[in-house]
Amino acid sequence: MDFASLGSGSKGNATLVRHGETLLMIDCGFSLRETTRRMARLGLSPEQLDAVLVTHEHSDHCAGVSKLSAKHQIPVYLTHGTKASGRCDGSYELLCFDCDENFSIAEIDVRTIAVPHDAAEPCQFRLSAGGRCLGVLTDLGCITPHVVSSYQGCHSLLLEFNHDLDMLMAGAYPPQLKSRVSGDWGHLNNGQAADFLRQLECTAELKNLVVAHISEKNNSRDRAEQALAAVLVSTEQVTWAQQQEGFDWLGV
Repeated sequence: MDFASLGSGSKGNATLVRHGETLLMIDCGFSLRETTRRMARLGLSPEQLDAVLVTHEHSDHCAGVSKLSAKHQIPVYLTHGTKASGRCDGSYELLCFDCDENFSIAEIDVRTIAVPHDAAEPCQFRLSAGGRCLGVLTDLGCITPHVVSSYQGCHSLLLEFNHDLDMLMAGAYPPQLKSRVSGDWGHLNNGQAADFLRQLECTAELKNLVVAHISEKNNSRDRAEQALAAVLVSTEQVTWAQQQEGFDWLGV
């Protein structure tokens, strides 16, 4: 199993996961044209997708889902709450699940994980195939015991390092937005993400750690690296997900 990104950040997110002949996309926050263009960079086309998994209804994660699904007849998996938001209406097929439900799509097993975020019924994913496990964890405001237990034993991890708290508070965002981003239903800051890694028993065994959903205004690579240095012996296995380029295929 391996994974790649079409882009990660507040302007759009999409992650690809493949194993054998199975190809999944987690979220699609880009237009149909942009999604097609970004997939082509990886030598792929939307027709090859077996399914799209949606984490929640915010536009940077679902804006392109319905048109992509309808044009290429791709089933969409999402929670009942995300469906009720109406943001994925018009898709070819909507298949609902409950948070913490497990299911399989062709060769890939999917575990859905409830997370605290200011959406209708947000979730994140843990995917397994061929004896390997990938954790995808972004868009949550705090780390709960349930989240920690759900991501133990992952071989690769895509993890949100959204903001540096000091940069956010000193920045130009209005007070209400600062409160939303930094709150328990917002996004992870560097310290929270690093502390989550500290709580995982598999940190030393991670083949790949992807730093994702980085704020372009309220974070910097230097600040995130300082947080990582406190919990990782080496940063050689760290990949930085970019808004424009995402990242190329990594083996789980």
